[in-house]
Amino acid sequence: MSDTSQIAQRLDDIHAQIETARARAGTPEVTLVAVSKTHPPEAVEAALAAGQCDFGENRVQEMLAKAPLVSSGARWHLVGHLQSNKIRKALAVSEIFHGIDSLALAHDVDRIAQEEGCRPKIFLETNVSGEGSKYGFRPETLISEWEEILALGRVEPVGLMTIPPIGKAEESRPFFVKLRQLRDRLEQQGGVPLPYLSMGMSGDFAVAIEEGATHVRIGTAIFGER
Repeated sequence: MSDTSQIAQRLDDIHAQIETARARAGTPEVTLVAVSKTHPPEAVEAALAAGQCDFGENRVQEMLAKAPLVSSGARWHLVGHLQSNKIRKALAVSEIFHGIDSLALAHDVDRIAQEEGCRPKIFLETNVSGEGSKYGFRPETLISEWEEILALGRVEPVGLMTIPPIGKAEESRPFFVKLRQLRDRLEQQGGVPLPYLSMGMSGDFAVAIEEGATHVRIGTAIFGER
């Protein structure tokens, strides 16, 4: 079986699993973000030909190099950590950022988006596990800074994102629950909808969907090992 056929078949299998989990959870819609980091443009083309539109990259430089080599129709999400000195370049390719992890970074993106005349959508990366090795807002920090984030003029906060500790799928569930509960609290606090939750990867996306994920970030299960 060719690589193209493998990717198409894997996408079919993942969509079936997403639909099963979505039906159990009653989630209206789930967006599959195919994380193509370290994989060549040809792999993205194969996924695009199979109907996949949303692609995620972890590094701005790789996204900038890959995007021009892929057919139109791909929508790029930056799912990794965004450095302030790469915001302007990233905005040229992506309008969806999953890793906004501090108030200072949100301010920087907002300012540069104003200069560039664009309106990026942002997820606030939240460290619900409290791991020192992870980026992200602490929940209590996000709560205290929420009004200031909502006051930004150019960025559009659309949801929260998290990465749970490495472990079995069921071990991720409490962290997905915490993110959903935090989202619900912020909606109440700010009086504005925060419709999306970006959580779940190749090993735990079904559990994430059961707990309310609207965006799942899947790489290995689509493109194979890096």
